[in-house]
Amino acid sequence: MKPIRCLVVDDEELARALLQNYIGRLPQLELVAACANPLEAMALLQQQHIDLLFLDIQMPELTGIEFLRTLTHKPVVIFTTAYSEYALDGYALDVTDYLLKPFPFERFLLAVNKAIALVQARTAGAPAAADGAAPGKEYVLVKADHKVHRLKFDDILYIQSMREYVAFHTPQGRILSLNSLKSLEDSLPPERFIRIHKSYMVSIPKIDALDGNFVQVGAERLPIGANYKEAVLSRVF
Repeated sequence: MKPIRCLVVDDEELARALLQNYIGRLPQLELVAACANPLEAMALLQQQHIDLLFLDIQMPELTGIEFLRTLTHKPVVIFTTAYSEYALDGYALDVTDYLLKPFPFERFLLAVNKAIALVQARTAGAPAAADGAAPGKEYVLVKADHKVHRLKFDDILYIQSMREYVAFHTPQGRILSLNSLKSLEDSLPPERFIRIHKSYMVSIPKIDALDGNFVQVGAERLPIGANYKEAVLSRVF
């Protein structure tokens, strides 16, 4: 297995030194850089591939939460902070773990093991930067609820964009994941899924009918955007 490429972002020098020390003890981890502020990290993320991000929250200019929300393609993230009140924000952003400073090496190792499992799952079945489907597979890996779900194509009715999240709608309910329709449009098989609107992608086999500027998917009527109607007509009907 290739080393997990790590990036540390923390404005405190002692905190960066501690994480560098911990990362250096684990041969499966490779420290790419330790940045003192999010802007420095942003430039690095545009130039290099990072698997795992150790991110402080309270920093000048830009908080870790604000920084994370700006990223289109997010690495696996572990928050490192002295403030427990941000835990809910971490869960909302679907981070892998939340390390409360000061944390011992054993707690660090527990978080890293979770992160490594997730990085390996992404590498095995999806593009490194987003949920997606591996060529020839009949499922997509979806990170949600602190798990990696193996979601079969046949179980997906449609996918809905919800700002920074997407909702996979299935007969059993919905799964909410931090992702974008653009990313999924690039990774899901085009013979199985089609974008019909800026907010919707649907499973072609699940489309029951065309009704004006809507398609019927089970009990749902989903709108067709003007820019997508020609493709829907030619590919589906």
